[in-house]
Formats: sequence, C-alpha cells, structure tokens
Amino acid sequence: MGSWNVSFVLLLLVFFIAGAGVSVSAQSASNVYASYHYYQPEQHAWDLNAVSAYCSTWDADKPLSWRSKYGWTAFCGPVGPTAQDACGKCLLVTNTATDAQATVRIVDQCGNGGLDLDWGVFQQLDTDGNGYNQGHLTVNYDFVNCGD
Repeated sequence: MGSWNVSFVLLLLVFFIAGAGVSVSAQSASNVYASYHYYQPEQHAWDLNAVSAYCSTWDADKPLSWRSKYGWTAFCGPVGPTAQDACGKCLLVTNTATDAQATVRIVDQCGNGGLDLDWGVFQQLDTDGNGYNQGHLTVNYDFVNCGD
C-alpha cells in the first residue's frame, strides 16, 4: 500500500511537471516569420471595423485607450491561442537579428504561419532595414500581460 501511494504521488508530479512545460511553451515561439500589413490605425481612428480586422466582432467597442495602447498585429503563430481566443492578447515581439522589441496587440488573423505586423511596428523592429529588403522579419514572441 505504501509503494502505491509513492507511485501515485510520482505520477501526479510527472503530470504536473509535464503540464507546466506545455503551459510555458504554449506562451512563446522562436524564429517565427513576420510580414507587414498596412492597418494604419492612426489614419483610421484606431477603428477595428474600418480595417476589417477579424477581432472587431469582439473588440471594436473597447475604449480608444485600449485599442490604441499598442501597435496591431494579425496572429497565426505556431503556438498560442487561435481565432477569438487570441483576440486582444498582447505579444512582446523581438527581432532576432537586432534584438529590437515591441509590444503588440492581436487584432486579426493571418495565414503566413506567424505574424502580420502593422507597418509602423514592422519599421520599429526593422532597425537594420534587412526585414524590408527580405519582405519579412524573423522574430521571437512571448505572450505578455497587456496591463489593461
């Protein structure tokens, strides 16, 4: 009976550690493709409906301070929430070539397997100009608290 209790505790510990590992890895990704998109939120009064963003269904009525706090991105990364579950979440995005960073808010979906950053954010991260020349950046991202 004593060895059964020890085995049970060890089994629970294995599940706990494995579960924690999945949780952590599901919150970030490395060497992800990041293209750019012309959302131009400033020119559209940070209106998600005006740019036909996928997340406008749920987030268009958020206060202007919420919509304009961070640059925008479409998300279709290899790890993390998808569809509506990704809407409104924030990412800390790091250019792997230069270590330039920006926090962005997910407002849309994409199909490139990574991120589709607003042009202004792309420029902020592309400090050496190589991303523009290649048509994309290679980035790492981490889901972070938006602080809303």
